[in-house]
Amino acid sequence: MSRMLRNFLLGFVALWLLVACQEKVDVSNRYVFTMKTVMSYLEKYDQYSEYVKLLKKTPVSKMSETTLAQLLSARGHYTVFAPTNDAIQDYLDSLYTKGLISEPSWDGFGNEHIRDSIEKVIVYNSIIDGGDNNTYAVSEFPVKQDAEIPTPNMYDRRLTVHQPAMGEQYLINDMQMDERNFDILLTNGVIHAMKQVVAPTNNTLGLWLADMINGRQGNYLVTAKLINAIGLIDSLKQWEDVAYRDLYERGEIPTVHDEAINSNNVFHTPQHRYYGYTLFAEKDSVWESLLGKTAREISVQDVVDYLVANNIYPDALNNTDYENENNLLNRFVTYHILPERLATDRLVMHWTELGYNKSTKDLGAAMSEFYTTMGKRRLMKLYESRVTNGIYLNRFPNIDNGRQGTYREVSCDADKEGIKVGEPDLTGDNNVRNAIVYPIDKLLLYDDATRDNLQKGRIRWDVASMFPEFINNDIRMCPLTDYEHTNVWIPSDKTYRYLDGVDISEETKFYYWTGMNQNWENYLGDEFTLRGYPDVTFRLPPVPRRGTYEFRYQVQSNGGMRGIVQFYWGKDKNKLAVMGIPLDLRVVANVRISSRGNTPCDYGWEKDTDDDDYNAEVDKHLRNNGYMKTPAIFSKRNSQYSTRRILFRQTMDPDEVYYIRFRSVMDDPTRYFYIDFFEYCAKEVYDNPESPEDIW
Repeated sequence: MSRMLRNFLLGFVALWLLVACQEKVDVSNRYVFTMKTVMSYLEKYDQYSEYVKLLKKTPVSKMSETTLAQLLSARGHYTVFAPTNDAIQDYLDSLYTKGLISEPSWDGFGNEHIRDSIEKVIVYNSIIDGGDNNTYAVSEFPVKQDAEIPTPNMYDRRLTVHQPAMGEQYLINDMQMDERNFDILLTNGVIHAMKQVVAPTNNTLGLWLADMINGRQGNYLVTAKLINAIGLIDSLKQWEDVAYRDLYERGEIPTVHDEAINSNNVFHTPQHRYYGYTLFAEKDSVWESLLGKTAREISVQDVVDYLVANNIYPDALNNTDYENENNLLNRFVTYHILPERLATDRLVMHWTELGYNKSTKDLGAAMSEFYTTMGKRRLMKLYESRVTNGIYLNRFPNIDNGRQGTYREVSCDADKEGIKVGEPDLTGDNNVRNAIVYPIDKLLLYDDATRDNLQKGRIRWDVASMFPEFINNDIRMCPLTDYEHTNVWIPSDKTYRYLDGVDISEETKFYYWTGMNQNWENYLGDEFTLRGYPDVTFRLPPVPRRGTYEFRYQVQSNGGMRGIVQFYWGKDKNKLAVMGIPLDLRVVANVRISSRGNTPCDYGWEKDTDDDDYNAEVDKHLRNNGYMKTPAIFSKRNSQYSTRRILFRQTMDPDEVYYIRFRSVMDDPTRYFYIDFFEYCAKEVYDNPESPEDIW
């Protein structure tokens, strides 16, 4: 069996398993329209006759006799990327050209099950069921190139949108929409005619890389060889935690938690636990230029020799034990891979920063994300500003960060410009299920300069960005606004350990709000609230250099039901040391808020005035009491309800793994622990007499 046919069949098997495990969709109580529905429109025009045949014979799932034609005749909000007859024929032609069928027609399938699977590939990928809310006309398409439509299709894939140039027609997963027949608005949805069938591959990153090594054409052969050498190919084939899915579908993982929380919100458990990856990879042309050989000729040893000759990672082990995370090649390769699948509009998140326009997506203040790489844990900075025209890796520009500044980039020294992230190739087999590959045009290194620059700046991260599971399962800042997506509940570890690197006790109720339909004063709008008797331990990101760091925690204290927690910190998560006195989350600027009323307290907080020197003195007084104002980047600096707490100052080492634990000290399950963001700040920044830390 050829590798192409093997992958083709594997994709069908995966699709069938996915479809077979879908819950039965009950449309018996859905109102059937007598006016023009999606289905009645398709039936009216001959150019969709082949598609209509498929809809009428394809069930919603293996456990349902309801067909997709019946579904599209009922009440709902459906977005349909409807392939024309010509599009379906072109798709069959492509299968014939690849040698997968004996003739370019439905009669070319020797196996009825494979034909059924192909039919499902066509129809499930073409339909987005928006539930009670969402349809996607062109005006609702994401703005950023190659961003994904928020709601997945019936194949459980999120489709990417690309517009080659202003005024040109859109590409959906690189397949052409009809330039004339789109935005066809009907009583239960919208149709976009497609000149090509939308059928993303079910390949994984690991299989994609393996196929490239074995002769498939591509631009990342050298990268594939290196990843294979360090033993990561099999890991990168993962795309779903099947054990979690099975437990969820058997009802052994509770699907909702409806205990009254303020407004009686219902919180929903994630349906899946997907794995994902982001690979920033040098194209073969980069390696060919550096080594003077073709990609096919370049060996793993050639790359190792180049790294050694250029003194790259001089403290790493130089041997052939490439799977050791301290090995030279392993360090080089794994710094290119994040354990999160980040679409183009998720690389750097925007929401509440000063000057950002939520409607037009126009950027304001410069924003950064910090992620921890695979292999030896190291920090990677992803950065975006109004002037960069895209995302950069490890860029350290000059920012307008004065007290009356804008926090926008004003210039960037040549040695700190970082690496521009290129547009991903999402065509055909490159559109893998569990990853996105971004091209870069020079070597990505965690060198001394990068580490020094990271230490010289403040490292701030939204708590949700710490969890790959939140990103891979579209939990973090999901733009959908129904309760299932805005209110998320993560069960305790006793039920199932959903978050790697987080310990959740049985008595902890771990809730997350995306904040997408709120106007909260939070970093990026989202927040965690841990209720019951919270006891949770987080594995922290690494620091870039050995040194003394402040660890800070942002809290919004304008709710009367905040609690008091004791926190612990250290390297052994089972023996963490108590750090300081319990943290009272009810304290705001000059008052302690509780359900019994407010009591005065004074930590030195005052609103900013027109006198910057006076404002600086207020900041010093606050710091002496262990407090800081909210960063000015959020335009909430003068909100007395939002403050940063300096939890500790400790020496930290980049080669160590550190944990922080928060445990409630109140015997009241209605009180809760709130989390927004954390930040590291090195002593060279917060205690710099020549250049004091900025307010941003």
